Amino acid sequence: MKKIIVPVDFSEHSEYALEAAANISKKYDSELIVLHMLELSNAIITADNESLNEEAVFYLKLAEQKFEKFLEKPFLEGIKITPIVKHFKVWSEVNDIANQHHANLIVMGSHGVSGVKEVLVGSNTEKVVRHADIPVLVIKHNPILLDFENGVFASDFSEEAITPYLNARATFKKIGAKMHLVYVNSPDGNFRSSLEIDKRVSLFLKKADGNLNNLGNVHVVSDYSIEKGILNFANVIGADLIAVATHGRKGLAHFFEGSISEDIANHSTLPVMTFKI
Repeated sequence: MKKIIVPVDFSEHSEYALEAAANISKKYDSELIVLHMLELSNAIITADNESLNEEAVFYLKLAEQKFEKFLEKPFLEGIKITPIVKHFKVWSEVNDIANQHHANLIVMGSHGVSGVKEVLVGSNTEKVVRHADIPVLVIKHNPILLDFENGVFASDFSEEAITPYLNARATFKKIGAKMHLVYVNSPDGNFRSSLEIDKRVSLFLKKADGNLNNLGNVHVVSDYSIEKGILNFANVIGADLIAVATHGRKGLAHFFEGSISEDIANHSTLPVMTFKI
């Protein structure tokens, strides 16, 4: 976990994300690359008019001053920080920055308790999740304690879930969290018999790991919905983190053969980490 990207907009929730990233940084001696995305209009950026160019410089200098003050946090002491203020035309540029700096993780805050329909879908956080090639950790609350000991990775154990599973397994190992794999059998998904699920899970692990050593960490639960099954299971085992997979073009909610509803992030008080399929 050498480098962590933290996009901030000076809000309370981006401060939560920054503090969470700082906690992780102190454990793994990571560098924080803190981005402020200055969204100026193209008219201001590209104008030949001298007054408009001066306006662009003014906003840039103002952002730099505000950024400098924002980074004066006690929890950042002793951490290597690279601040970047940049005009972003599209949010995929966050992923470009992550690739340029060989970052391992993006940490972002979500806004309020109104849930992912306002937080992720159509929002800046969702846009970053959609384009990110590396894991994205979404923080919803003040990270007073951020020790990842038990993490849930929800899977439908399909072939397309192998890559996110392997990436999640590697990330969980880095952060020292035990991975609990969960399959939810529910009426709103493709309901399967116990025998069908056993075969599906065994085939998945043989393809992904080459063995069945992780079979004991797989939990099959039944619930009224996939979302409830994941959240209830996370609560039962005292999880610190929920991990899900995402399709780049579709955003957060399309992993199982039906979908993981936005309700996972909406109703979860836990941090949610996404891995791209």
